[in-house]
Amino acid sequence: MGTGHADISRRGLIGGAIAVAGVAGTGTPATAVAPSGPKGEVPALWREFVRTRFTHPQIPFVGRAGYRSGAVRFPRHPVVADVTAYGAVADGVTDCAPAINRAIAAAGRAGGGTVLVPPGTFRIDGLVRIGYDNVVLRGAGSDRTTLYATKNLTELIGVYGSRYGGDKSSWSWAGGLVWLAPTERWDSLVEAVRAKAWPFEGWTGNRRDEWETLTTVAPARQGSRTVTVADARRLRPGRLVLLRLADDPGHTLLEHMAGGGPGAEAYFWDDKTKLTSYVPYEWPVRIARVAGRKVTFERPLPLDVRPEWDPRLTTHVPALTGAGVEGLTLQAVETPQGPHLLDKGYNGVVFQCAYDCWADDVVVRHVDNGFGLVAASSCTLRRTRVAGRGSHHPYFCREGSHDNLIEDFTVEQRTVPAPPNTQLHGINVEGLSSYNVWSRGEMQMGTFDSHRGLPFANVRTDITVNNNGRHGGDASAGPLFGARFTHWNVRVTNGRAGLVKIDGLAPWSATVGLNEVGEFDQIDVPDFTGDLHSRLELYGTADVVRPRNLYEAQREL
Repeated sequence: MGTGHADISRRGLIGGAIAVAGVAGTGTPATAVAPSGPKGEVPALWREFVRTRFTHPQIPFVGRAGYRSGAVRFPRHPVVADVTAYGAVADGVTDCAPAINRAIAAAGRAGGGTVLVPPGTFRIDGLVRIGYDNVVLRGAGSDRTTLYATKNLTELIGVYGSRYGGDKSSWSWAGGLVWLAPTERWDSLVEAVRAKAWPFEGWTGNRRDEWETLTTVAPARQGSRTVTVADARRLRPGRLVLLRLADDPGHTLLEHMAGGGPGAEAYFWDDKTKLTSYVPYEWPVRIARVAGRKVTFERPLPLDVRPEWDPRLTTHVPALTGAGVEGLTLQAVETPQGPHLLDKGYNGVVFQCAYDCWADDVVVRHVDNGFGLVAASSCTLRRTRVAGRGSHHPYFCREGSHDNLIEDFTVEQRTVPAPPNTQLHGINVEGLSSYNVWSRGEMQMGTFDSHRGLPFANVRTDITVNNNGRHGGDASAGPLFGARFTHWNVRVTNGRAGLVKIDGLAPWSATVGLNEVGEFDQIDVPDFTGDLHSRLELYGTADVVRPRNLYEAQREL
């Protein structure tokens, strides 16, 4: 892949940089020791975080983000199908999409396994659908196996208008030519396109009132892993459930996501119709333990649980779990990038209603949108790369996507100049998405795109960026940032502050270990009035802060 990071071990990234000792989970203060001399400086924020890791006011705990709470290795399922046995031919001429989908379906019927795509170029005139649990589509390596896509989603599925009206194309932020989503939802997709509606929106689809309450939940504090429920009879270890928090007429849930206080209380929420359409907040999580009415989750609570938000555990859209795509390049036929929000859907790899899924060693080239997380949680994208003629969203994370990990990623410089009226974003997060991590990245173009919709508690760490993109987001989507955004050890190569230095924009957030930058091009004002309680530390430097990588250090804790 050539990311420059793939061969660095996690422990090696922070080993020797900081020594941390403590009693995990007890709140007992740990000792953080800075190395002597110019090798590194430990900021006060890190020392505070070690003592209050689950409740720190500016820094979120993201140490369990990603597939299986941050598993270092993905499973190696036995090969149960080879696409060439189902009619695929690596001649660059034969349409191999039907054969690849037949092989994936056969693996699904077998209960899972690996579908092998040998070296060579396989033309696909249709999209590749991975909709079965524990099915992995595996090429021989991103430099050896190529899927050559000749058509876009508008041609394959239909002209698809925006969920919010107007002439915008929803293929600007949804759908992939390799699309990982539950098979049960495809009928809903076709139905939605015909009705010009949004396809299986979020974790409860287009009809939120259809999903069943399993139990109500007693009040609990952010960072707790164990809650008390009214009735645990239908809960069991290993079950995936949805924690739903509804907002109240005073919008105190949205205020809480923004960190609370006078600024959030003074903000006018009622006209933010796009933002309020994302509520209830839906957080999928797997149950680790049930003891009487005490239920322990695999991750700590992302927010307080308060009675005024009608907290409950519910059923949800059947999630895709344990599926992956590995070792291949998806290359679209090269066409000019389309005007902003009129993308035709030459999109890359998208995870939708997916939990504990992954991509590893995957390149997308000449795409409108690169890698997408749409109502996806606990997924890992590792060693991924966006290349070619330039993309609208190289990476997008939206519709209530939580606890995902994007690491060892690269956004390459575009190979042709940007056509007029196009837009470049970058690593995007929006729509109440929370506790996602971007780690060890090289962005030769783009920006840290917080795209309104009140995303909160997200981390970008150990990233080099040529900060030349712009953020988006309709005014009706509300604030750019909620609370607890952290940018930690970021190297900006062109000196532009926008959306990277966030101490003047994001409430209750942190910018740590950033080289000196200045405001130019798109300049934003904060959404909230008064003191933002946002921290800036070790400014004017990069790669001096220790730990170097915030996510890796949290994993070590």
